[in-house]
Amino acid sequence: MRFIPVLIAVIFLSSCSKGITKILKNPDPEYKLRIAEQYFVKKKYNKAQAIYEDVMPYYKTRAEFEDIYYKYAYCAWYQADYMNAENLFKSFLEIFPNSSKSEEVDYMRAYSFFKQSPKPELDQTNTIKAMGMMQTFINTHPGSAKNKEASDIIDICRTKLEIKDFKSAQLYYDMGQFRAAGVAYAALLNSYPESMKGDEYKLMIIKAYYRYAELSIEEKKPERFEHVIDECHDFTDRFPESKLRKEAESYLNLSQTQIKNLSNEQVKTPA
Repeated sequence: MRFIPVLIAVIFLSSCSKGITKILKNPDPEYKLRIAEQYFVKKKYNKAQAIYEDVMPYYKTRAEFEDIYYKYAYCAWYQADYMNAENLFKSFLEIFPNSSKSEEVDYMRAYSFFKQSPKPELDQTNTIKAMGMMQTFINTHPGSAKNKEASDIIDICRTKLEIKDFKSAQLYYDMGQFRAAGVAYAALLNSYPESMKGDEYKLMIIKAYYRYAELSIEEKKPERFEHVIDECHDFTDRFPESKLRKEAESYLNLSQTQIKNLSNEQVKTPA
């Protein structure tokens, strides 16, 4: 009995396939276009897409071609085939540069890259492309109603890139590669100077360089603890109201104590 639902589904899909095949075999392109439009309205985008593709050669030199290509591109979009949708939106702009829909399609092309943006841990090529495309859209269409949304998407993408860089820096720290962590956190802070987490990144720079100094050979320690002290002073200058200031100052005191102890040990050591 459990196979009955599967059998019904197979029969249904087979019937649908035969139905679309029959439509595609019809020699009347106008009839096929009407059916495609009906499928599009009913949101049966896979069927509409197949028929639009079939009739496009016939309508290529006719006025209807622009609307067909426009809907054909959206068929890919609505099926979450964002890579193909981006290519089709791009082609639309190239084929119909003076279309009244060009602003909308230009935005959708940029949005297609955003929809392909993966979680922060993965390659962010499409995230970077989405940011660039959205900024280009804003510059190209300064009066567009979509500009606020485009700016919001740029902010989302920037936050995603910041999270990726943060996780990379934290990984160095967790692996005990403290100098690399300090460099990575410094790069993170420089790349996102307006970040709400700027003081947290700066504190991690201090922590990383303190651990790096602590694990260094004796003759390198004074210089490296001095570096920590410089970072602590920079923290105070940049984030005077931070709730993390006291923790940063504790590393200042620890570093000064370390340098003092190292100096006393050198005095005690006979020449």
